[in-house]
Amino acid sequence: MSVIHRAVVASAATVAAAATAAFVLAPAAGAQARSSGSSFIGHFHHLKTIASTVPGNGDVNPYGTVVIQRTHGDLRRGNVLISNFNNKKNLQGTGRTIVQITPGGKLSVFAKIRPNHLPGPCPGGIGLTTALTVLKGGWVVVGSLPTSDGMAATAKAGCLLVLDNTGHVRETISGHGINGPWDMTSVGFGNVAQLFVTNVLNGTVAANGKVVHRGTVLRLTMALYGSKPPAVKDITKIGSGFPQRTDPAALVIGPTGVALSQGTLYVANSLVSKINAIPNAVLRGSSAGTGMVVTSGGKLNVPLGLTVAPNGNVLTVNGADGRIVETTPFGMQVASRFLDKSGTPPGAGALFGLAVAPFGTGVYYVDDAVNTLRLLH
Repeated sequence: MSVIHRAVVASAATVAAAATAAFVLAPAAGAQARSSGSSFIGHFHHLKTIASTVPGNGDVNPYGTVVIQRTHGDLRRGNVLISNFNNKKNLQGTGRTIVQITPGGKLSVFAKIRPNHLPGPCPGGIGLTTALTVLKGGWVVVGSLPTSDGMAATAKAGCLLVLDNTGHVRETISGHGINGPWDMTSVGFGNVAQLFVTNVLNGTVAANGKVVHRGTVLRLTMALYGSKPPAVKDITKIGSGFPQRTDPAALVIGPTGVALSQGTLYVANSLVSKINAIPNAVLRGSSAGTGMVVTSGGKLNVPLGLTVAPNGNVLTVNGADGRIVETTPFGMQVASRFLDKSGTPPGAGALFGLAVAPFGTGVYYVDDAVNTLRLLH
């Protein structure tokens, strides 16, 4: 059992080799080719409800959404993993379950995390966020931004939880800039993985609703050792200065969705309705600040979840309305459509995590308004 209290810094040569290996694989994690402006979601015209995301303990508010690429242990290729942010009382930052849903709609509980039975520190407890990914060997990493009562005033730094492929927490990663891990993506090559994690609690709670420009993106380089938990070898801040604030409805708004394509990390700069790009994300040794603005405004309306389509375009879902928006790497918003029109304004607060379905046959997304996994196809 390995418990990480601090980052173990590898030699410069080891870290450089790891970053280079990840860079080689980066295109496969996102685009296959740069987009020419054609639309990916424009081919899809139907919405299908796959299943409820609510497990037996009543956890609600599905956030993280990841399609499993390989079968390992209890993880099954083609199924969708989903993390829940709220408990059955709908208190934010108190959800403890990760569920697995088949394409046919069968739900099972992959993990039910007990805050009092962790192998290491997770400041504040458990509240599973959109930060969810699966590494080689079926190691699942999920972020926790916990509260004691669902209110921003009690939000704590949280941690990253590393689970094995049977759903057991094997280690925690905390401190060293991890402060409210909100979303995450990963890339891997051989026995090296890199995590890219957004953090939204740097000075946010103390500001009591005022905007602070302290949101960050961290890159964690990790070594994979088969049946042993991954080991952190390096943590580098590659993004900083993102605007963030607490919010009575959303708990906190700050940099959210991230996805890697052709070595560039795209970030949903949620509070100002922008998509930013951090260049050379797998190799850079210092912060790019907020990076370059890819697109701003238009159909974007508090973009939260973000992924990259097979054609290289960036897909985001709006937190302030029920739209999905498709943007080329050059900043052209080429398509949008409503995925949810419930409530007032239509679709507000309904969308968060999303993921491209296997073989590019559609887009999976979670609908928080009705606690379901749905498919645009």
